[in-house]
Amino acid sequence: MKLLVTGGAGFIGTNFIRYWLQHYPNDAIVNLDRLTYAGNLANLTDVVERYPRRYEFAHGDMLDAAFVDAVLKTHRPNVIVNFAAESHNSRAILEPRRFFETNVIGTQIVLDAARKYGVQRFHHISTCEVYGELPLDSPDAFTEETAYRPQTPYNASKAAADHLVNAYFHSFGVPITISNCSNNYGPYQHPEKLIPLFTTSALQDKPLTLYRSSQNRREWLHVKDHCRAIALVIENGKVGETYNVGSGVEKSIEAVTDFILAFVGKPHALKTYVPDRPGHDCRYLLDSSKIRREVGWEPTIPFEQGLRETIQWYIENRTWWENLHASVEEDKWERFS
Repeated sequence: MKLLVTGGAGFIGTNFIRYWLQHYPNDAIVNLDRLTYAGNLANLTDVVERYPRRYEFAHGDMLDAAFVDAVLKTHRPNVIVNFAAESHNSRAILEPRRFFETNVIGTQIVLDAARKYGVQRFHHISTCEVYGELPLDSPDAFTEETAYRPQTPYNASKAAADHLVNAYFHSFGVPITISNCSNNYGPYQHPEKLIPLFTTSALQDKPLTLYRSSQNRREWLHVKDHCRAIALVIENGKVGETYNVGSGVEKSIEAVTDFILAFVGKPHALKTYVPDRPGHDCRYLLDSSKIRREVGWEPTIPFEQGLRETIQWYIENRTWWENLHASVEEDKWERFS
């Protein structure tokens, strides 16, 4: 079988490509990526070396319909896994149009190609944030039947993409599945996101800028558990269905920050509080009983173990993140607010 992975040079896509090639030795992958600031071919150096006949890279933009068509015409993938997306809420406050172009129009272009070339499965990666937010004192969790209530441009662009993917199933019979995941963490995550940003900042004795609503909670999922969930949905998931993928583990931003500082041996005085960004959601939590029941997936990496291993990865791979961290420092959203 051959897979086309869009956005495979990004954080989750990188980890998924590595996971699939390791666990499915008869399969091949084509990685389509534009290589924006969040895409990094250095993430896949070991993949290129280990799987030279099973991995190919196609450099281009999913907004280029002729390019996408040519990739599918040449490679004829059986499965498309659509990771490609602009995904940072703060950047979406600054440049919302770019998010809708990539996340909606880009997805539509790839869907058209999937339809044209008879792809057997189009799996779309989405987010818990399409459902909106939950109150901090709520016992509730989002199910697959929860109405969409996005509150930021990023969330709205992903919600629109989800509706589009479902529309191509109902209107054109494109065999789709969707997974909505909670906050991922793990190796190769760009240091604009919380855990790598605070880890790399602490290692350099730089301030850790928490939003004032630092008790806001997130559900944390290790990227390897997420990759395994995607693989199981592709194998066992029902066409036309959506599956929530979450660990059930909630931690506040403050608690995660304190864990990082304790692990690297840095003082709490590095914590600095800044105004919340617009649309800063209070809480997300997914009910993942459907994927556990129907697909047979369970998370396997305890949060504290996974977080320790992730922090250690950044400690040991400083050359990977130093220049990336510098670019975040130069372009953080607060400068434009």
